[in-house]
Amino acid sequence: MTRPSSPTSSAAAPLHGVRVLDLTRLLPGPLATRHLADLGAEIIKIEDTGAGDYAREMGPPPPGLRDSDSRFFRALNRGKRALRLDLKHPLGKAVLRRLAESADVLVESFRPGVMDRLGLGYEALKAVNPRLVYCAITGYGQDGPWRDLAGHDLNYLAVSGVLERTASTGAVQPAIPSLQIGDLLGGALPAALSIVAALYGARQSGQGRMLDVAMAEVVLTHHMTPLLAEAGAAAPRGEEMLTGGLPWYGVYATQDGRHLAVGALEAKFWAAFCATVERPEWAGQQHLDGAERDALRAAVADLIASRPLAHWAERFATVDACVTPVLTPEEALHLPQFQARGLAGDELRSGAAASPFVMDGVRLTAGGEPPAPGQDSRAILLDAGFAMDEVDGLLAQGIL
Repeated sequence: MTRPSSPTSSAAAPLHGVRVLDLTRLLPGPLATRHLADLGAEIIKIEDTGAGDYAREMGPPPPGLRDSDSRFFRALNRGKRALRLDLKHPLGKAVLRRLAESADVLVESFRPGVMDRLGLGYEALKAVNPRLVYCAITGYGQDGPWRDLAGHDLNYLAVSGVLERTASTGAVQPAIPSLQIGDLLGGALPAALSIVAALYGARQSGQGRMLDVAMAEVVLTHHMTPLLAEAGAAAPRGEEMLTGGLPWYGVYATQDGRHLAVGALEAKFWAAFCATVERPEWAGQQHLDGAERDALRAAVADLIASRPLAHWAERFATVDACVTPVLTPEEALHLPQFQARGLAGDELRSGAAASPFVMDGVRLTAGGEPPAPGQDSRAILLDAGFAMDEVDGLLAQGIL
């Protein structure tokens, strides 16, 4: 059984002792570094001396914390230390170079070339720390004709062919997913994985690496089903094997306007489904194609539509057939399975316990509150070997 979340500041945490300089904002980069924080790394969040990370104001704060940063920001930045730094000033650049000397990782999400123009790109920082793992997260990568284009999650899904496939049969236009696939699965997760792999390599060789995470192409390379179809033979959208083309793998409306997810892809699960809905004659029909398969899908749809969702949820609650109710986010927060594994709804809403990492039965979670802008500036520089008068001088000049 999974034990409650545990702060990962102890020496037992997998990434204990790893120091990360995080220059990113908004979603992909901050989530990547929060994953590293959950695994024990020290994250120094570096914001400019102006607006900083404007995710602080994206949405409401948690209940009871009216003057706090947004829940969105808190979820992404808990357990980090914060430094304000003017990277356009020569002294600010010098501070970053000095911090990079003892850092293990630097993560940035500027457009390609920005850090080089500041004199703080990979080659410049590699000169002061050959072991540094430098991760750049961008929409389209460090080279190519689109390297300088701005983009958001929706754009990365659009150009990778994913968005076009999200529409169901007969839909007028594609649906916008509520999960930011490009930002999260194309940016945050591959960045974190690449960083961990590069850290392992640096420990072996003494050499860091330049990591080029391009969100649009990560999404494209993972769009397996249509990419692996025979050239020109991809099914119409909404009719691929895993997007509605199979009667035993799809989403069906119930009598009360809710939906049931039927994922009975394998023959044994389909047989269990057919037995549960008292249609054993359907069990042997997985060889059907064309109009016969369409007729079976329509029959399944009619049957599911004859009863409310609660009826089917209760009917399949103990049946091993891969059939589940389609829940709202609020219902998901109260699902007994998630609660049994320590994912309490109130904590998830505040961003306090949303770590996906469970090791030795413990959910690893970065401890501490999200930082205020620059709250650790003085302590970070003193820890890095700056003299007190140097720090005071930087503060007086507005560099921090």
